[in-house]
Amino acid sequence: MRNSLLYFFILITPLVARGQSADSLHRASIVIDAHNDVLITTIMEGGDISRYVPKGHTDLPRLSEGGVDAQFFSVWCGDDYGKGRAFAYANRQIDSLLRIINDHPDKIALATTSADIHRAVKNNRIAALIGVEGGHMIESNMDYLDSLYKRGARYLTLTWNNSTDWATSATDENNPKADLKHKGLTEFGKRVIRRMNELGMMVDLAHVGRQTFFDAIETSSKPVIVSHSNAYSIAPVSRNLRDDQIQAVAKNGGVICVNFYSAFLDENYGNKRDKLYASTVPKKQQRDDLSGDGRFNALSTESKEKLRPPLSVLMDQIDYLVKVAGVDHVGLGGDFDGMESTVQGLDDVSDYPNITSALIDRGYSDGDIRKILGANVLRVLEAQ
Repeated sequence: MRNSLLYFFILITPLVARGQSADSLHRASIVIDAHNDVLITTIMEGGDISRYVPKGHTDLPRLSEGGVDAQFFSVWCGDDYGKGRAFAYANRQIDSLLRIINDHPDKIALATTSADIHRAVKNNRIAALIGVEGGHMIESNMDYLDSLYKRGARYLTLTWNNSTDWATSATDENNPKADLKHKGLTEFGKRVIRRMNELGMMVDLAHVGRQTFFDAIETSSKPVIVSHSNAYSIAPVSRNLRDDQIQAVAKNGGVICVNFYSAFLDENYGNKRDKLYASTVPKKQQRDDLSGDGRFNALSTESKEKLRPPLSVLMDQIDYLVKVAGVDHVGLGGDFDGMESTVQGLDDVSDYPNITSALIDRGYSDGDIRKILGANVLRVLEAQ
C-alpha cells in the first residue's frame, strides 16, 4: 500500500507543479484580448456584466477568473445602419461601456494607453479599451474619426463584412457578384489611414479585402493590428490571411490576433452544421430562411459539441503564425460573444489559462508566451 501511494505521488507531482507553473505564468503576464462583442450582444440589450451573465461568454467576474487584464470591447453595427445612424449608434455603445466603468470603478477602468493598462493591472482592475469594428461607422467623415478617438477608440477596423465608399471588404472582394465601384482604398481611404497614424489609433485589418489590406500596409507609417483572424493555409476561409499577408504584417511590425470561432478554424464547419441541422432537427421544425446562427441554435447540446474543433486546432494556428510571422507578431483576439461556436477548452473568457497551459505543452518559453498573451499587442499600441 505504501509503495502504491509513493508511486501515485511520483506520477502526480509533476502534473501539479506544471499546473502551478502555468497558473503562475498566466497571472504574471499581461493578458490582452483584442476583440470581444459583449457590448452589442449583452450590454446594449440591458445586461449587467458586472455580475455573472448566464448567457454569453463575457462578464467581469469571468474576465477576472480568466486572468484577462485588458479587453478591447468592440463597437459594432451592421451595414443596415447607414449614414446618419452608424456614428450615433457607435456613440451609444461607447456610452453603455462608460456607464459600466463609472458604476464599477473598483472592477474596471477605461484605458487608452499602455500606461493606463499597467495602472489598471497594478490596481487589480480590468483595463477596458475600445475598438470600432467597421469603417462605415465614421460615415466617411474625418471629424467623426477624430471624435471616436477622443472618446477612447484605439483601433478602427477599416471594414466589417460590408465595404465602405473608401475601402472594400474581404466578403465583397471575394464575391464575383459584388457591384464594386473600386477595389482597395480610395484616396479618401488613404487619408483615413494617415489620420489614424497622426492620432495614434491602430489600423485594424481584420475583415478587409486583400487589395485594401495591402493598400493599408503600404500607406500606414505605424504597425497595424489584425484583431481577430487566422491563417488561410491551414483553414482556407476567406476571412483568414494568406502567407504573404502574414509576412507583410510581420514586416510592418504589427500583430495578428488569433480568432477562436469554429468557422475560422475548420473550413467544413458550415457544411457540418447544416448536415446536423437537416439530420437531427425534426422536419416540421426546420425552416429554410434560418441563418447559420439560427441553424446552430436549433441543434441539441450534443450536436453543438460535435461541431467544436479541439483546442489543438487553435494551437496549430498559433504555431503556424509564429512560423511564418515570428513570435513577436502573434496575439489573441478571441471574438467571444461574436460567435455561436467556439473551440473546445475555451467555453468563455474564464478559460484563457488553458491557452497558457497549451503553449507550455508545445514548448514555448515563458518570454514567448508573455508576448503571445499580450505583450505583442501592448507593443503595437505603444508604437502608435
